[in-house]
Amino acid sequence: MSWTTKPSATQKIPTRTEPYLTAAMKDRYERELIPRYATRHGALMPILHDIQHEHRHIPYQAMLEIAAFLKITPAEVLDTATFYEEYSVHERGTCVIGICQSIACEVCDHKKLVDHVRGKLGIEPHETTDDGKFTLLTLECLGSCDTAPVALFNETLHEKLTVEKLDQLIEEAKHSSGEHH
Repeated sequence: MSWTTKPSATQKIPTRTEPYLTAAMKDRYERELIPRYATRHGALMPILHDIQHEHRHIPYQAMLEIAAFLKITPAEVLDTATFYEEYSVHERGTCVIGICQSIACEVCDHKKLVDHVRGKLGIEPHETTDDGKFTLLTLECLGSCDTAPVALFNETLHEKLTVEKLDQLIEEAKHSSGEHH
């Protein structure tokens, strides 16, 4: 493996005219979020979650806006956004399928579920279908080991999953608006 360098200093960041961090959001964060933490930096993860929830990813422009708002460096925002699996800098599908791969789910054959979704949707873990409808993730422990195997469909946990139940959830998601499954 070789290290590949990127021209970070000269890289163009896609921008839009409308800010991701609106005045209303900043006001709400100042009133409700910032006071909860010893430093402004403490509010970074909840703000990233808000942006991701709204836009299905964390755009680079949003990271710059968050950094300026929290008075931290853009690198600190990028480091956090790329470290945690919860966040993505690439747009995810309207339905995110997160299959647990912890030891309990592994013992209960989570791989069969992952392989089924791979075949059915034609994507690998951490990819999104061409139509933007589905993203497949493999996640670490979802905290429901006694009901393994489990998966999240967006933010809804589904327990004791079978291939048949997975197919049913995918079909429901195909015909829904994509918000919650």
